[in-house]
Amino acid sequence: MDWSFHYPQYFSYPDQAEPLPGQNTKKVEWADVGCGFGGLLMALAPMFPETLMLGMEIRMSVTKYVTDRIAATRQSQSLAGEGEKQPGEYQNVSVIRANAMKHITNFFDKGQLSKIFFLFPDPHFKNRKQKARIITPGLLAEYAYVLRPGGILYTVTDVKDLHEWMALHLNNHPLFIPIPNSELADDPILEAARTATEEGKKVERNKGDKWVACFRRAEDPVD
Repeated sequence: MDWSFHYPQYFSYPDQAEPLPGQNTKKVEWADVGCGFGGLLMALAPMFPETLMLGMEIRMSVTKYVTDRIAATRQSQSLAGEGEKQPGEYQNVSVIRANAMKHITNFFDKGQLSKIFFLFPDPHFKNRKQKARIITPGLLAEYAYVLRPGGILYTVTDVKDLHEWMALHLNNHPLFIPIPNSELADDPILEAARTATEEGKKVERNKGDKWVACFRRAEDPVD
């Protein structure tokens, strides 16, 4: 995977004679699966400027919107005065068009990620469509593969039935340990996950409920 298009400050281009100091030393650590219009990515990028974050979105038009949004923000940051620049200038964030349910292990190595987000996913209400939900027993094995031990999987939804479905399957998986909500009460990352996405803002405007469940990746079993 050539990451130079996504993070040019951190990766050398294929035809570049020599990498610059510090290039090719980082890996993507956080993934927002079904990132939508990029609200979480744009909120977290300046908060954690040394962490590479990737949004994964299946819709072509939405992916293009986020790509353009990041490019425009980087451009405006390059022209901003010193007092107006954000930490990292959004060089640490990108988006890719991908079906994470089928191909997430093609993008990340085993244990590469420290955080993975599933925010306001499609609830697929009909019973015959529930197998298409983003959290299923089979898919959890894929997510456990790319999430390192101690890493955190975040879920947020405004659909109680979906929340219960995701929590049930995560609780039943041996490699995920539930994190009490009180433990993350002051976590700015969880606050951004709840409030920074466009869908989360819409739920707030409509005074709807938000259901949160976070899980820590367990250590791999000893053979």
